[in-house]
Parts: sequence; structure tokens; C-alpha cells
Amino acid sequence: MTKQRLTWVDVTKGFLMILVVIGHFPGDLDYPLLQYIYWFHMPAFFVLSGLFFKPLSKDEPIRKAVKKRFMQLMVPYFFFLLVITCIRYILAFAYGNTDISWYMEDLSTLIIGGRYARGSYGVFWFTTVLFFTYLLFLLLTKYLNRFYQFLVLAICYIIAHIQSYYVIDIIGGSSAEAAQTIPILWNLDVTLITLVYFAIGYYAKDLFLHIRLPLWTVCTVSSLLVMRLAWIDQFDYHLSLKFIRYNHALLDLIIPFIFIITIFGIFQFITRFTPLKSLNFIEMQSITIMYMHISVDKQMNNFFDYDLVGYTVLCLGVSIIGSLVIKKFIPYGLFFIGDIRAKRPLLFKGKLFTT
Repeated sequence: MTKQRLTWVDVTKGFLMILVVIGHFPGDLDYPLLQYIYWFHMPAFFVLSGLFFKPLSKDEPIRKAVKKRFMQLMVPYFFFLLVITCIRYILAFAYGNTDISWYMEDLSTLIIGGRYARGSYGVFWFTTVLFFTYLLFLLLTKYLNRFYQFLVLAICYIIAHIQSYYVIDIIGGSSAEAAQTIPILWNLDVTLITLVYFAIGYYAKDLFLHIRLPLWTVCTVSSLLVMRLAWIDQFDYHLSLKFIRYNHALLDLIIPFIFIITIFGIFQFITRFTPLKSLNFIEMQSITIMYMHISVDKQMNNFFDYDLVGYTVLCLGVSIIGSLVIKKFIPYGLFFIGDIRAKRPLLFKGKLFTT
């Protein structure tokens, strides 16, 4: 894979991370900006992950691949879960919260995670879903031939939409509240649909890595058209992976696809002429940005009033500083934010964690 392709991928991830931050703006966004973002930004992360998936041969042990992905994804998950929770509880206690039942109830929601983990933990669902999506696809490609892979993916997609129909149309009400009536650990039920997005990235790798102008043009025009229709209230489509809101089987493939092709194509073209180093730099700090930005806002909005631009700059800036501090000053900081090649604590040097 050429340097240019790697550049556009990193730049795209940096751009998508900015959208993640914008998507958690606590104020009111101009309608339907938030709707546009959620149409594609989370599916795009799964498609990108699928692009670089490497299947195992039949005689290759699965254990090593699982350990590696666990270290890259779940170690940062537990690290930031611990850090954020400790800070929250210290502040809560300092402000006079001595109700043990509150702490116990809060801990129970953090253990279940997924859609139950709100506030500062609003993004944590993504990591667990991505890890188990990878694990499932690893098993799928190792033990089943292509026909049965597609069959399983189709079944998963159908079940995902049956569940979403139940949540959105039968239970009804707020999608966030309705989704929480189905208590699934770590949002693992969402892997039913993310597995499909991941698979699309893998199976359509050549298409995504070499986006042709005719396809890009069609997808861009289509994207602009549906954006315009939504703007004038002629197109009512919503997508929220976290809260199981994917209740249109056809559009849940088409809408993310046309936007992903549009965005990927733009950055493939631009990075031919300029490396967009700022977006690449953001991607390098993306783990910390993802986990920290909501907590940054929750603390900073007690002292500052800011609009969307101020919020985005502040959350990105403080999170980036946090990332650099962790890497440079925290013992084993690089390891705790997913660098499996970095020096690791003694606990992670045993056979259980050796890759």
C-alpha cells in the first residue's frame, strides 16, 4: 500500500474524529447538521477497519490475533474507564456526595456499558462493539467459506433490523430510552449491523481504495440531494448505532455508502497534492480525543460559554494536550493508549498477554 493511500486513510480518520467531537456538542446544532453526521460517521469507522482486516489461514492460531486486538482496543478502554471514573468520584466526593448507593448504581451502569454508559462515557460503546465485530469477522472468515459468510451476514442484518423495529416502532418513544429496555452487555447486539459495515469494507476494499470519478460523482450528487431533501423536511431518515436506530434496511446501506464514498474520494484527491498534516496529527491523538472530549466539555462548560466552534477547538485542544502528556509523562502511557510495541507494565508481560 502506497504512502499516499496511508495518508488519505489517516487524514480521513482525523476528519471523522472531529465529527465525533462535533456530534457530542451539548448545545443545539442547526438542523439537520447532527443528522447528517450520524448518517455516516460511525459506519465509516467500521468500513475503514474492514479495509485493513487480514484473515487468518486455516492453520494459523486465532489466539495471537485476538490478543493483539485486545491490547490495541480494550487496554485503552479500561485505562480511560478507570481514569475518568476515579476523577468523577473524587470530584463527586469533594462536592459532598457520600451516598454509597449512588456510587454502586453508577458502577453497575459502567459494568454493563454500551448504551447505559452515558455522559463522560458516551463513546465507550464503540470500542467494545469494534472489538467483538473484529472477533466475529475473524471467526467468520477463518471457519466458513464465502457463501456461508454472506449467509451469516445477511441473517445478522435481518435480525438487527427486527430488533431495531421492535425498539423504535413497538416500544417507541425516545430511541435512547427505548434501547435501554434491552439490557445487553457492552452493546454487543449492535455487532449484528456493524459486522455488515465491517464486511463491506473488507469485501469492497478495491472499490474504496481506488474510488473512480464516475462513482464518486454519482455518490456526491446523491449525498447533496438527500441533504437538501432533509433540510427542507422532505426526507426523514435517522441512524444511531448506539441506540439501535437503524430501522430502514435499504437506506441503512445506501446512505452511509454514498457519504463514505464521497468523503473517501475527497481525501484521496486532496492528499495527492497536500498531506493535510493537521488532520493526520489529530488522527495520531484520536484515542485520547475520543475518550476525553466529553469529560473536557463537562468540566469546561462550568467556566466558559462557547458556541460550536469554541467547543470543538477547546475539546480537541485539551484532549490533544492530554494525549501528549500521557505519552510523555505517564508511565507506560503509550501502551495504555494502544501502542502494543511500547514498553508495558509487568502485569502485561505474561503469557496471557504476549502476542
